[in-house]
Amino acid sequence: MDPRFYDPSADFNTFTPTELTMHAVELPPELESLLEPSQAAATGELRREQMVEFFPDAPTELLSQEKAQEFFPDTPTELLSQEKAQEFFPDTPTELLSPEQHDPLRDAEFLPSLFPHQQEPIRQAPKTPEVPPTIVPRPKRKKRRGWRIVRRIFISIFKWAFALVLAVAVLIGGLVGYLTVTEYSPDQREKADIGNRQVTGTYDGSSILRIVTFNTGYAGLGKDADFFMDGGEGVTPESKETVIDNMIGIERILSDIDADIMLLQEVDTDSKRSYEQDQWRQYEYDLEDYESVFALNYSCDYVPYPIGDFIGKVHSGIATYSRYDIASSTRISLPNSFSWPSRVANLKRCLLVTRFKLAGREQELVIVNCHLEAYDDGEAKQAQTEVLIRFIEKEYLKGNYVIVGGDFNQSFPESEKYPLLNEENWAPGKLDELRRGWQYAYDEKTPTCRLLDQPYDPNEAQYYVIDGFILSPNVQLKRVQTIDEGFVYSDHNPVVLDITLK
Repeated sequence: MDPRFYDPSADFNTFTPTELTMHAVELPPELESLLEPSQAAATGELRREQMVEFFPDAPTELLSQEKAQEFFPDTPTELLSQEKAQEFFPDTPTELLSPEQHDPLRDAEFLPSLFPHQQEPIRQAPKTPEVPPTIVPRPKRKKRRGWRIVRRIFISIFKWAFALVLAVAVLIGGLVGYLTVTEYSPDQREKADIGNRQVTGTYDGSSILRIVTFNTGYAGLGKDADFFMDGGEGVTPESKETVIDNMIGIERILSDIDADIMLLQEVDTDSKRSYEQDQWRQYEYDLEDYESVFALNYSCDYVPYPIGDFIGKVHSGIATYSRYDIASSTRISLPNSFSWPSRVANLKRCLLVTRFKLAGREQELVIVNCHLEAYDDGEAKQAQTEVLIRFIEKEYLKGNYVIVGGDFNQSFPESEKYPLLNEENWAPGKLDELRRGWQYAYDEKTPTCRLLDQPYDPNEAQYYVIDGFILSPNVQLKRVQTIDEGFVYSDHNPVVLDITLK
């Protein structure tokens, strides 16, 4: 077919009547096979001369009307005669049946009615029969949406938890590193710190010498206090006023006892738990006629325990006050049972040794202030006690008079008055028997200490006798008494000792 026929923009005025008729007629298959693809077929009777012009390659027989019947046996003979065409196409204008009278524009208007079955296909390519698309069923996936959501949640939780753990680890690592670098590491022996006052006077050895030992509990463990290490909940006193009130009460007790030498334990100098009160120097100032020395046994810029309510900064120790001139004072370190890293924020126990010249005697009076291990499995107490005993025995062998006073955190060998009320309660160790001539000086008629598992209740309290003295054989015991102060200002009661020298 002529390509112009399929071009929607083609102008029908460019066609000759015969070409328009040719383009409007569909040839039989037998004739169409003999023509070139670019040539069009004609309908109706064309003159032989015209047929030869348009179909030069067609057999002559096909161009003869008489032979047409042979090639179109199924077509009525009348159709093969132009004169009969009108009979078969009564609705078709005669002009369409006569090639000489063709008008291209007019013919185009009648072609659809003449060939209704070719109205659309003439301008369009043959349509391929519509084949319904093959639908391949998609395999059903398992419903995992819920598990995906749970998985994402767990992944998110894990990421945040990991980040939190990492941050905490970095924080803890940094804190441990800082505390390790700044750890208080005293020498085995070093000079003790000296207070602001100095006194004169020498003990003659013949008059009664009064000594008191008193664990003051940093003025924060009075009758209303409990402590987390003893089974309670408290860490820091309620207020600064509470600490100051307890300090005033402790000073009153000491003034009433009127001792020549005072051995105090748990004396803070700059601690969060006592609201930064310098108790060592405050007692010295308020009690007036005493000079003093001090030895740190707990020094840490930040104690990260217990979790949630940290102890924080602690600078504390033991202090000795005297109305007689102190010739010298030494801090002697005791064995430490704690290993790194817990060691860096723990106590460094020690002995505070003070020496006094005696009037008319060559020997010295050696006074030892001690506060031995409390919260251990017993090995540290034993090791520290052994160091203490070896030291005082050597001093005695030198001819010196030796007195040890303090909080041993151990009961005395023959003291059985206050048994444990509950096996889960904190239990003190047990001191060993001393060598012949040496003696313990204690008073068990009144307890020297109470357990801090709850505020003080005299009917339910767990009591102990762990404060007292050790005397060398050349010291004469005159009196020992525990002063019952009702644990109002501290969790310990003071113990008073009267002696003379032999």
